[in-house]
Amino acid sequence: MAFEIIFLGTGAATPTLSRGLSAAVVNINETLCLFDCGEATQMQMLRFGVKKDRIRHVFISHLHGDHYFGLIGLLFTYHLHHRSNELHVWGPSLLKEILEIQIKTSVPNLCYPLIFHDIESLPDGTICSEKSFTVTKFPLKHRLPTYGYLIRETGRCGNIKKEFIKQYALDHETIKQIKEGADFITPEGKTIPHEEIVIPTRQHSFAWCSDTAYFPPLIEFISDADVLYHDATFMKDLQGLADEKGHSTTIDAALIASQARVHQLILGHISQRYMDLESFVKEAKSVFQNAEIAFDGMKIKLRN
Repeated sequence: MAFEIIFLGTGAATPTLSRGLSAAVVNINETLCLFDCGEATQMQMLRFGVKKDRIRHVFISHLHGDHYFGLIGLLFTYHLHHRSNELHVWGPSLLKEILEIQIKTSVPNLCYPLIFHDIESLPDGTICSEKSFTVTKFPLKHRLPTYGYLIRETGRCGNIKKEFIKQYALDHETIKQIKEGADFITPEGKTIPHEEIVIPTRQHSFAWCSDTAYFPPLIEFISDADVLYHDATFMKDLQGLADEKGHSTTIDAALIASQARVHQLILGHISQRYMDLESFVKEAKSVFQNAEIAFDGMKIKLRN
């Protein structure tokens, strides 16, 4: 089952020639989820080969324009292309009103089902469950209500220990039942629990923490994530500006990654003022070694 992350926009506030505005796509087994949808996200999809018709869920973190101004254009494109599959949009309650006004003005009746989910009315925790994955939401610390998301794959069966298969000469049907969670009863009538037979398979995960100041409460939601994308708008010397704007520095992001024991930190929402990206990454690595700076088109494959 595939698990791939594609970063479409990694800049802050306004687009540049090298960085678009916030957006990332996660592909789990050919079901696509879009996290934020800044201006020109559609162009980035074309540029980096994202099959936008396979997007089933769109998760918007908050209502600053660099995180959702590309959404209405995407919705209209789906209408023009005669989309028929339903699309789920998750975001703050006011987003529904914004979208309804724009749709009513231009296209009174979309040709596909658009289902809006008010994340402010949902408790923190799992908000979306599909066959192959779940999505959890949690609060971030910014200048207006902002949410992070964790997408985690589910439903992956562990591998049965080879010696066990050989010992009991398991047939195909028995192997299938055990992989689906069944215990095994030996010819002597002894029950061997599923957990003693199967080697657990890691359920990969990706955390999207778009705009946030340093905020330790999010750690419980992203603990042990394979990949953490975290706001790192500024370097440490601009800590005061970061606090004022509700953003993080490289050190803030690295501290969260270290405290949450994530496997990889991706620094994003980069201010256009920075040209020396080597120093930018070096500063984060002083706290958390496995850190990289995001770039548009960057791909991370957790599973092929």
